[in-house]
Amino acid sequence: MENMKIQILSCHSVLEYDLAKLFTEMGHDVFSNGAYLDPKGHFSLPRPGIPEMKFDEEMAKLATLYPKTALTKEMVEPFDVIIVMHTPEWLTCNWKLFRSLGKKIIWYSIGQSTPRVEQIVRFYKAEGLIVVRYSPKEALIRNYAGQDDLIRFYKDQDEFSGWNGNNREVINFTQSLKGRRNFCHHDDILRLMEGFNGKVYGIGNDDLGAMNGGELPFEMLKQKMRDARVFVYGGTWPASYTLSMIEAMLTGIPMVCIGQDKAENIEGVEGQKFYEVHEMIDNGINGFVSDDIEYLRGKISLLLQDQNLAKEIGQRGRKKAIQLFGKEEIKKQWKKLFERLT
Repeated sequence: MENMKIQILSCHSVLEYDLAKLFTEMGHDVFSNGAYLDPKGHFSLPRPGIPEMKFDEEMAKLATLYPKTALTKEMVEPFDVIIVMHTPEWLTCNWKLFRSLGKKIIWYSIGQSTPRVEQIVRFYKAEGLIVVRYSPKEALIRNYAGQDDLIRFYKDQDEFSGWNGNNREVINFTQSLKGRRNFCHHDDILRLMEGFNGKVYGIGNDDLGAMNGGELPFEMLKQKMRDARVFVYGGTWPASYTLSMIEAMLTGIPMVCIGQDKAENIEGVEGQKFYEVHEMIDNGINGFVSDDIEYLRGKISLLLQDQNLAKEIGQRGRKKAIQLFGKEEIKKQWKKLFERLT
């Protein structure tokens, strides 16, 4: 595969970090039009800098002058491939320019698609847009626009590893759990953790009182997942799965997850069957998953009492996560896609 120049139009800094790091490692020249305009990043970002990535100072200056809805010829012409992360307006506002320059445009879904977004993507797919999905469950979205490839999110299984579970803490990672309430299954998560040594980590949780663990720097985040005994997972609607779930499973912490019914049925929202976690977790084998909160609370108690069982469950969860989300497998999939484009 020949070296390519890739621009990422990003709306999610953690996924941006993962993609830019992976593509750079694969030998491509990457410019990330998002949080990593400067690859060294910023102290406020939830992930560190990417020192391997070159700093394109001129392109970064242009990106500060022109929004992603108004790219210029100078910002598009040097690149072989442009990856549009979810936001449909970046397609509608720039498609004429993309087409005039004959560029390969990839639209990468991130778990936030809607029937309206699918309608827009369908139009551009008919005109040559390459659609890459992160989950097969997206096929259930109304107005589904189809796909050219399925490439899941990834994490580095060497970086996220080493679970010990020596701290009998029950943890959850969610931003603004109470603020987003039903969309993050606030009531179920707090009920699951009630009475245990439970903490919710992430920004925007000051309203959780003693259960607020705050935002953790990246190295502390990884260590927390190694040390804690149980990870409680409820997801964020409508995503099929999330990056925090991958990080936890790869680390080897045993997962206790709400089931499909609770994950997908949000009051006042059109029913959409996108949740995939209940199909990744083989209940009682590589984790626990159920819509019965009291049943799950019993499993949390069991895992807190039996560290050896927690280790066995977590190791099997890690093995499953490597199969689905391991870096080497996902790298191969991106490599095959890029080879088809050259």
